Amino acid sequence: MAARQVIINWSISSFYGWGVYGQHLALAWANDPEIEAACAYPIVDNHLALDPLRKLAFAPFAQRSAELVEQLKALKGEARARAVVLHCLEHRFEPEPTMHGAVLHGSPTIGVTFFNDTRLAPEAVQRAAAYPVMVAGSDWQRRLLEAYGLSNVRLIIQGVDPSLFHPGARQGMFPGRFLVFSGGKLERRKGQDIVLAAFRRFAERRPDALLVTAWHSPWPAVASTLDESGLVAPVAFTARGRLDVAAWGQASGVKPQNLLDLGVIPNPMLPAVLREMDVAVFPNRCEGGTNLVAMEAMACGVPTVLSRNTGHLDLIEDGNSYVLQIQRPLSGVEAPVGDIEGWGESDPDELVDALERAYADREDARLRGGRGAQTLSRFTWAETARQMKDLIVEVAGS
Repeated sequence: MAARQVIINWSISSFYGWGVYGQHLALAWANDPEIEAACAYPIVDNHLALDPLRKLAFAPFAQRSAELVEQLKALKGEARARAVVLHCLEHRFEPEPTMHGAVLHGSPTIGVTFFNDTRLAPEAVQRAAAYPVMVAGSDWQRRLLEAYGLSNVRLIIQGVDPSLFHPGARQGMFPGRFLVFSGGKLERRKGQDIVLAAFRRFAERRPDALLVTAWHSPWPAVASTLDESGLVAPVAFTARGRLDVAAWGQASGVKPQNLLDLGVIPNPMLPAVLREMDVAVFPNRCEGGTNLVAMEAMACGVPTVLSRNTGHLDLIEDGNSYVLQIQRPLSGVEAPVGDIEGWGESDPDELVDALERAYADREDARLRGGRGAQTLSRFTWAETARQMKDLIVEVAGS
């Protein structure tokens, strides 16, 4: 039987969520005789951080992708591919055109979505209903889509690479310091303003605390959305428009000796960083998926603070994290239908309390980190790819 052709219609990268998702689908299917995948966007070498073995396994995918990109140059307007096409979709559910402007339709097309805007326009719902299947990245998102009347929704949760993200020995790079990790694209929904507001108070009590941040992304301009809350100073930028995390922290009352900005860091380099951490904090206002960075921290056994809202609900189990229970509604983003829970505003004081608990009782923190790692052992990229393959076979038929 010939291998099933699959086109991933989003960019592959080791530096941001969608890119990591596509990279791990490609790697998981690299040695699968039943799937022959390619990407509709160019594979850029310096956007990937692969070890030599993974790079070798990835090479046939990269070659097929280069050939596909060349073929797509000739296409204009609407085009039909003799392959299953996976489209990344936001809340309008409009397929992204290829880099040359063609809108690619598959045989069939499967929508994959991680959206955060709970107010879906009627035309967006109609577009979503037209897909044979919509893959939701969290149970919250699945329920939200179904509340709008969609019956073609399938839940497939993203994963982690357990060969990289797992509990392990610490090198103790900062002896005598209490390391607090915060990661994710700097924007309002990720809640880094809440992190800074809470950490400022925490560091006043615990001067040995060090906030370690991984907040950079290819889209620095969206960081200004954090200014809406007024919890801390406006986000700072350099003269070239790049994020200046150190300046933002200092303007918000965090002393320079209490803040370490990691800069741009590829996904495979994160495990060694995470295993050094005493706690990771995610007071996120909304996660359409399950929050990949939080999953990776938990997989490494890091005691993790999670806001009880949206996609985080798929990660929270009894005793496997510190849970921010206070979740106030946000004006303008509450869900409009049914009893679907919308975005949540975490309380900085509750986050300070969680940090204090992790600081004061290291044994309890260790146990929570261990339970978190057990939870995340169920969520692997191999399992994500297996479920996606099964769905492709089911929807595409023989």
